[in-house]
Amino acid sequence: MDTEYERDSAADWPMETQRFKNSQPLVSRDGRLLRLAIDGGKAVELIDCPYGDDSFRYLYERYDQAGAFHVVRRIARDDLSYRLVLMRDGTVATVYGLPIWASEKTRFLTIACSLEPPRGALAIQAPAGESLATEAEFPLPCERESCSARWDHQTWISVSCVPRDEPAKRGSEFVLVRGNNGAWNKFGR
Repeated sequence: MDTEYERDSAADWPMETQRFKNSQPLVSRDGRLLRLAIDGGKAVELIDCPYGDDSFRYLYERYDQAGAFHVVRRIARDDLSYRLVLMRDGTVATVYGLPIWASEKTRFLTIACSLEPPRGALAIQAPAGESLATEAEFPLPCERESCSARWDHQTWISVSCVPRDEPAKRGSEFVLVRGNNGAWNKFGR
């Protein structure tokens, strides 16, 4: 077993246990096994892999009531992602940032902005029956800038980026606007 896994898990599991309290009885852990309750009295089990260079572990974040899914962080040696486990049927979707919901809770955005592994995208997703639908995805200049986004309205997202090497300088700024036809459009620089 990887010694980093043991050390990091020993540090993270007590904090994870505190998060369980907000989601009882939907979630439990038995060592490397994270068990998530889903509809119909069933469960989804996510099992840590603590061995070798490809090791990874799961940490429970929260139950997201708006999306009716569990949010689980997946930490690997050189990667970070999130698994959204749908309550309805246990379908697992992978995203690269925590869901940030629009005010009316019908869609959310995620931002993936990292140098290693190289990622740079803002995705807008919405629950769609048995799964999640991606309404739009926009590239971000994450190789040069660190980006953040916020919902200003259910059809308007503001994105601002700061240069990584010179944070005092102005970076990219643009808005994403959802048109009457349902398509998202980018305006700005």
